[in-house]
Amino acid sequence: MRILIVSATQIEVELAKEQLKDNYNISFLVTGVGILASAMALTKYLTINQPQLVIQVGIAGCFNQNTALGTVVLVKEEILGDIGVEEDGIWKDLFHSKLCDLDTPPFTKGKLVNAHLLSLNKLDLPTVTAITVNEITTRPQRILQQKLIYNPQIETMEGAALHYICNEFYIPYLQIRGLSNYIGERDKSRWKIKEAVENSNKVLLEVLNSYVL
Repeated sequence: MRILIVSATQIEVELAKEQLKDNYNISFLVTGVGILASAMALTKYLTINQPQLVIQVGIAGCFNQNTALGTVVLVKEEILGDIGVEEDGIWKDLFHSKLCDLDTPPFTKGKLVNAHLLSLNKLDLPTVTAITVNEITTRPQRILQQKLIYNPQIETMEGAALHYICNEFYIPYLQIRGLSNYIGERDKSRWKIKEAVENSNKVLLEVLNSYVL
């Protein structure tokens, strides 16, 4: 099976990359941070190459403070969390603003759903709803808006690009995220980046082993 492993930064995948360096069926793509960089790099790759599976791995922020940092999850659906307009303290995204229909492909009811997740989640990992944002959320009012409107469990900066593009290319995919911090927490000493990276890379290797290794 030809597999592409995608990450925003090198640090998010280097542990697994070292162990997989001799596997010629697995390729790596470091896209850069954010929706635009991720979308551009992934689109360029997929127009030339034809992997049978794309796996994105990285860290993410968590909305639920009862969830332990370092936990690894799979994303079942992505939401574009900051494309729209805020008027009088009310947030309206593309769909609430009637700029886009809820079921305009590749959206399903306003979400970018991974239809392959059920068959690919062989390890029965926990699954979550995610929002992708260009600006890491820090304002309490904005955090509350996101919770009330979307009820997400995690926040990323690249996940929606993966879901959108792979849905359009009809390529199966997985998004693996290690939870590194709670949304709104700006004290980096409280973050668990090391644990999130190590755990997500460990799960990545386990997932790959369930398919090909």
